[in-house]
Amino acid sequence: MLLNKSLVWFRRDLRDFDHAALYHALKTSKQVYCAFIYDTEILDNLSNKEDRRVEFIWESVRELKTALQAKGGDLIVKHGKARELIPQLALALNIDAVFTNRDYEPSAIARDVDVAQRLAKNNIAFHDFKDQVIFEKDEVLSLSGKPYSVFTPYKNAHLKKLDDFYLKPYPVDRYIQNLAKVAPSNLISLEEIGFKRTNLNTLRLPTGMSGGAQLLADFEARMNQYKDARDFPAVKGVSYLSVHLRFGTVSIRHLARQARDRASIGSQTWLNELIWRDFYFQILHYNPHIAAGKAFKPEFENLLFPNNKTLFKAWCEGKTGYPLVDAAMRQINQTGFMHNRLRMVVASFLVKDLLIDRRWGERYFAENLIDFDLSANNGGWQWAASTGCDAQPWFRIFNPVTQSEKFDPQGKFIRKYLPELANCSDKEIHAPWQIPSLRQTLIGVVIGKHYPPPIVEHAAQRLSALNLYKAASSSKTLNN
Repeated sequence: MLLNKSLVWFRRDLRDFDHAALYHALKTSKQVYCAFIYDTEILDNLSNKEDRRVEFIWESVRELKTALQAKGGDLIVKHGKARELIPQLALALNIDAVFTNRDYEPSAIARDVDVAQRLAKNNIAFHDFKDQVIFEKDEVLSLSGKPYSVFTPYKNAHLKKLDDFYLKPYPVDRYIQNLAKVAPSNLISLEEIGFKRTNLNTLRLPTGMSGGAQLLADFEARMNQYKDARDFPAVKGVSYLSVHLRFGTVSIRHLARQARDRASIGSQTWLNELIWRDFYFQILHYNPHIAAGKAFKPEFENLLFPNNKTLFKAWCEGKTGYPLVDAAMRQINQTGFMHNRLRMVVASFLVKDLLIDRRWGERYFAENLIDFDLSANNGGWQWAASTGCDAQPWFRIFNPVTQSEKFDPQGKFIRKYLPELANCSDKEIHAPWQIPSLRQTLIGVVIGKHYPPPIVEHAAQRLSALNLYKAASSSKTLNN
């Protein structure tokens, strides 16, 4: 029996195609309304009111609203507490059921439970669906029925299960005539929700569904070279689709299908990255304590870091004296994006060179990355800090100079974000403090004047980090 009226609640799925909740609502309802809430319980916690993520969402919501209007419907956009507004809207529209796509973060899960309970008091059903991952929760388990904590066996099980059924798109347009015909409403402005324009439109990062399609088309021509090109920040090697995955302006099923069907080394490497994303979602599902800042490996929960605030400030500002680290930090500060290889480099440097708790860096990324995703951000930081699942061994510590020489050999990336080092030779640019003083004066790169000296000495800090981790590891052995 068809439902009379349903409401689709859009969240991190800002598209009108291959959309699980929208498809199921349209298929089972005579009239489908669509809504998006600028949730003040989330937005009020953002201290920077020039947040690129909010502007990206706003632009993507605008495009989605226009697209739904072109198909005979509309997107109702409101500002306030979603847990209150969705039940109110459902009651006002005489809705039979609310449809939405699942979110896996603990705070979102708690909110959805609350919304479902409020709806139930008025006999309104709440239906949620898998949409932002390929496999969720308990869909990929070991033969003994337990979740994986090591990536490679998880990946193998994931690939074994991955078939056409799980990558099949939801044909939304087949039932699109069931969109409720409503009078078009105005869009809330960015300023009305308390935010300002950023430099987003100068960053060549297209927004919305059209932006996701544009970036995917560009990446498809480069996908086969992904494995060879992805580690070099000066090269156009990565997909740049992470923010579109974060806000659902692209379909994860479509991306995975594209990667699987190409069957090249590059496309399989990219598919592995999509599987890593699923893996971190599953880790969060079975270990919700990590969302509260806890270490995945309990023996490393209370590492005795000095946590020098002056060193942390230098790291944040890109003034550590290590060019690749500084260029990466200036990239995130100026654009909200950081190349994945550099995320590993700066995270390792913060934790194992500056001896600062990874949670400080994790928080900084959470505030500044346009593609911030709790599960992946936590997974990446715990990997770098050797506190997480399948993490970098604690005794393996990146050398920031070696990483620079290997992944930015000509210093192209460094020169882009550190123009003060432009006159250094390709060899000099990775460790400019080693340039003889006469040469420094000659090329206008005087260390201490034009560019800071290293704030720590890598070899010494490496030994301190090893001792710190060794003490924690020994303590675990003694306690067992």
